[in-house]
Amino acid sequence: MSNAIDLDLQHNDPSFANVWQELQWRGLVHVSTDEAALERSLAEEKVTYYCGFDPTAASLHLGHLVQLLLMRRLQLAGHHPIGLVGGSTGLIGDPRQSSERVLNPRETVAQWVDLLRAQVERFLSFEGENRAVMVNNLDWTSQLSAIDFLRDIGKHFRVGTMIKKDIVAKRLNSEEGISYTEFSYQILQGLDYLNLYRDHGCTLQTGGSDQWGNLTSGTDLIRKVEGVSVHAVGTPLITNSDGTKFGKSEGNAVWLDPELTSPYAFYQFWLNTADADVVDRLKVFTFKTRAEIEELARSVEEEPYKRQAQKVLAWEVNSLVHGEEATEKAIAASAAVFGRGELTELDAETLDSVARELPGASVSSGALQVADLLVATGLSESKSAARRTLKEGGAYVNNEKVVGEDAELGPGQLLHGRWALLRRGKKHLAAVTVEA
Repeated sequence: MSNAIDLDLQHNDPSFANVWQELQWRGLVHVSTDEAALERSLAEEKVTYYCGFDPTAASLHLGHLVQLLLMRRLQLAGHHPIGLVGGSTGLIGDPRQSSERVLNPRETVAQWVDLLRAQVERFLSFEGENRAVMVNNLDWTSQLSAIDFLRDIGKHFRVGTMIKKDIVAKRLNSEEGISYTEFSYQILQGLDYLNLYRDHGCTLQTGGSDQWGNLTSGTDLIRKVEGVSVHAVGTPLITNSDGTKFGKSEGNAVWLDPELTSPYAFYQFWLNTADADVVDRLKVFTFKTRAEIEELARSVEEEPYKRQAQKVLAWEVNSLVHGEEATEKAIAASAAVFGRGELTELDAETLDSVARELPGASVSSGALQVADLLVATGLSESKSAARRTLKEGGAYVNNEKVVGEDAELGPGQLLHGRWALLRRGKKHLAAVTVEA
């Protein structure tokens, strides 16, 4: 990833009296502790808050982006953020709905801690009076003995309460059950909050609503040990209007790391947002004002064919995550692929991203008939169908119409000596990668 994103934003949308009201309008509050007290605290004080990210993979994904942008909104409103990367909780993993997690090697988790920390840091400012702080919970849990952990922390947790937590209850009723390791995860997260309260005066934790049981383990622990009421906010799980899980496409996560999800693919993901979902996405994932979003909502209603809201969404989120330069390249690639720009002007990295996103085929160099390539890429069902398309003038190579049923793809037509984009008609696209 590139360097930290530009944090020079004004958080003064006149539509809202305070940041809590804005969070509610944006649909970012699904559940919370004492709402009135929390709104009052955010309006009258400079609150220290934290969100934790476990290194269970080499990158954060779209679900984490909700939390990163929530942290940024609160910091822009003057509050003090703490980004936590779970070097210890990442060694265990929070309970999943389906089954036990596979425990990753310590060395792998340590590497992932560094990667995730760099991603989190890009969304926070480390300058000024409310500069951010980064922590690793391995720093305090590694110093605890098992006896100290059980005596000083474990004694404050009641098993009856712990097994009522939603995810724990579901796992207990499943065939696989739940191990003591994952069952204990909520105690470790509670310890994190207690430690941050003691060391930094942290009084607010944010996370997804599916983590509510873990969030409240910390508020309960601090109340029992310190006699103080602190807060937690659970954001809603983002789903599409048809009920499908947001950010998943055929089981693949949309990652923030450009090596795992390219800026081009990332841009296309947002550009393809359904009309029914785009306004909600603008609220959650951009810093557009209420007035700006309401104007875009009108464009969805009155001129949906222009897809103006989707274009703004794709630009804003891609620029936040990957920077404006990468976004401009993604837009240029998107235009060129559909014949509205020059494919020859795209760099090799961008073309590689495009090729990986399109249906395609890898072929060996040599005499390559376009008809065979149409079949290999799935653009035509058979050689005869491909030849018919060529005869009718419906085939294109790199946006140039192909003439002749026996037309060949020559070396001079390859982009960067390796790729060619095929098109049948106006919308059916595929990529050919020629291996030396």
